[in-house]
Amino acid sequence: MHVLILGGTTEARGLAELLAAEPLPGLRVTNSLAGRVAAPRLPPGEVRVGGFGGAEGLADWLRGHAVDLLVDATHPFAGTMSFHAARAAEAAGVPLLALRRPGWRPVEGDDWHEAGSLAEAAALLPALGRRVFLTTGRTGLSAFAGLDDLWFLVRSVDPPEAPHPARMEVLLDRGPFTLDGEREVLRAHRIDVLVTKDSGGAATAPKLRAAREAGLPVVVVRRPRVPDGVREAGEPGEAIRWVREAHARRPHASG
Repeated sequence: MHVLILGGTTEARGLAELLAAEPLPGLRVTNSLAGRVAAPRLPPGEVRVGGFGGAEGLADWLRGHAVDLLVDATHPFAGTMSFHAARAAEAAGVPLLALRRPGWRPVEGDDWHEAGSLAEAAALLPALGRRVFLTTGRTGLSAFAGLDDLWFLVRSVDPPEAPHPARMEVLLDRGPFTLDGEREVLRAHRIDVLVTKDSGGAATAPKLRAAREAGLPVVVVRRPRVPDGVREAGEPGEAIRWVREAHARRPHASG
């Protein structure tokens, strides 16, 4: 049985590690990475890097490589890829599971301001602060390029490219992040407003608690729409159960 994991996330790597730790007879796992990070953390199993050429290209790849199960474990903000996965799985007749980490939810003490896009987030900033901790990644910085009165600390795995804010310092780092570390970032750079995507998960959540403790406003960019009718799992343990159930139903597994 061949499983293709559309990955590049903590959840995708976690699923690949679970499958490698307790391998099922005859199971082949291919991890697909988009290739947007220069030095990604490679999961166990086969790895391919790069796009497929849209939904049709992915469907052809599924057929050509005899894929039996498809797991969409892409980033919550990789909305286009999720729609491609849904269309490709339907076209190729391959069962699909979306492994999507739950989004964050505000708790008592949070001062959240929701935005539907990076452009909306940028429009909110002048009324909220002057020193911005921007944690939305290295792409999309053009939305903030015109805010010349504000100063930005931009955290990303790889260096961002122009256009970007004129007054900017870059912090190259990769999660998971600690609460103490996030507190120090806010203190050392005198941050007075945080911008984040609702990526969910524990790896980058400490910044939200640090902002809450400091009484800082947080601009949260909402997740894009995802395909309807796709089976979902919230963590790798749920996903591996789905794979095992499918494996058990195959003739070679039951004898």
